[in-house]
Amino acid sequence: MKPKRVAPNCAACVWSRVSVMAENREKTRGRPGRKPAGNAAASSVQVLDRSLKLLELVAQADGAVLTDLADRSAMAPSTVHRLLTSLAQHGMVAHDDETGAWTIGVKAFEIGTAYLRFRKLGTISRPFLKQLMEASGETANIAIEEDGDVVFISQAESHAPMRAFFRPGRRGPIHASGIGKAILSTWADSEIKTLLQERPLQHFTDKTRDTLPMLLADMDEIRSRGWSIDDEEHTLGMRCVAAPIFDEYGEAIAGISISGPAVRLPDERVAALGPVVRAAAEELTKAMGGRSKWT
Repeated sequence: MKPKRVAPNCAACVWSRVSVMAENREKTRGRPGRKPAGNAAASSVQVLDRSLKLLELVAQADGAVLTDLADRSAMAPSTVHRLLTSLAQHGMVAHDDETGAWTIGVKAFEIGTAYLRFRKLGTISRPFLKQLMEASGETANIAIEEDGDVVFISQAESHAPMRAFFRPGRRGPIHASGIGKAILSTWADSEIKTLLQERPLQHFTDKTRDTLPMLLADMDEIRSRGWSIDDEEHTLGMRCVAAPIFDEYGEAIAGISISGPAVRLPDERVAALGPVVRAAAEELTKAMGGRSKWT
């Protein structure tokens, strides 16, 4: 006799299936809409690429409306509008409410001007560097200030076997370099204090001006004579004499210096070379269309 088949409890079956489905969903559940890290990074790069493409198109046109930019970029108008709005928040583009045209913003202009200024500085400074190197017998340098550091951008290397060398792009501490201190001396003491609150003075040698009172006292001396001295403050055995280069607004945008072994730059030679370096800085300032803050 066959055993009687018992019909399963339907409600129990349904509940069992629901439980299994819920358990499976829990195992595979991810955050809703979350993209893998790789995709997120790729998306960010794509946004940047599109934004730069739009910026280039705006720069090429003497005012361009949204639909024109969308056509030329092959992007949806909504995407173009979103990217332009973001660029406008950063000052990279501007919108004329009357004409609907998008134009290059002040911030983009500032960036372009900075590029031209430093490209111009690198080109114009070459003969001055060579003349200063020949007059002093030491390596002549040009450096700018960036984010509280000095960055070397150009150099005329000395012919001497033992000489200073700074590769372009090398960064140095603003408080322990001749050019850095020359630029700092054109700032107000309050500006110097603000900078140093954000980045403490690093100690390099026993001669480093690594306290605020020491550095500010040095600033007073530099202002009175118009040139600075790095007296082995970053590297023992190396000295430097520098002076600031000014733009058309009388703001120090860079500095010019000579650097060499301390044995070739004793105090009396430094005193003689200081006015020579300052004169080179003033001539370069004029060649750049600038005006010295100290004349």
